[in-house]
Amino acid sequence: MAEPAVQEKQASSHEAVLEKISRFYRMGGNEVRALDEVSVSFARGSFWAILGASGSGKSTLLNLLGCLDRPSAGRYLLRGADVSQMDDDQLSEIRLRSIGFIFQSFNLLPQSTVAENIALPLYYQGWDPARSSQRARELATRVGLQERLDHRPMELSGGQQQRVAIARALANDPAILLADEPTGNLDSATSREIMQLLSELNEQGKTIIMVTHEEDIAAFASRRLYLKDGRIDRIEP
Repeated sequence: MAEPAVQEKQASSHEAVLEKISRFYRMGGNEVRALDEVSVSFARGSFWAILGASGSGKSTLLNLLGCLDRPSAGRYLLRGADVSQMDDDQLSEIRLRSIGFIFQSFNLLPQSTVAENIALPLYYQGWDPARSSQRARELATRVGLQERLDHRPMELSGGQQQRVAIARALANDPAILLADEPTGNLDSATSREIMQLLSELNEQGKTIIMVTHEEDIAAFASRRLYLKDGRIDRIEP
């Protein structure tokens, strides 16, 4: 076991550390290894792209990082805490307070306004309405939607909807932003705008881990992790 000083140093420089993480599934009488002893550290303030063919383990890895699933073996340290041993209530609290999610399909509430969608995580944290509203306005301004606070998702373009989703992911000031194909439903020009926004957030210190199958989108990240058959094939640069 690492000495306390070593653990403290590791926790201070890394948002997330995976130590020989494996995820097995049973399909009939067969065991499928979606991830097989994956070890990687994600430094605080880094920007990662995770790439690989369909079935390589990208989604499984993102689900584990987002505490939506548990590893079958190995340890997952988030800011020094071993979340791989936490129960469902503890994982729910981690997701609410430490992780921001950005999805390909935006996942916005269609009948809620931009402001209400952005403030949704704060509602679950028990923020009072006035404070939540102020935070939503600040984040809408941060993503360039300060004039759209009272609009609903169907009144926005795809790029604007993804900006709302990014603002919502930032609401709880998470340790990590996890993006699952964030430009998958966008045209090329809008995709570049969204990636520029994510790059700006990273430059401001936010740790971002993104799954993508597009090399030109992955090029916005400072590091790229390639998965193959549930194992790390290579890491660039």
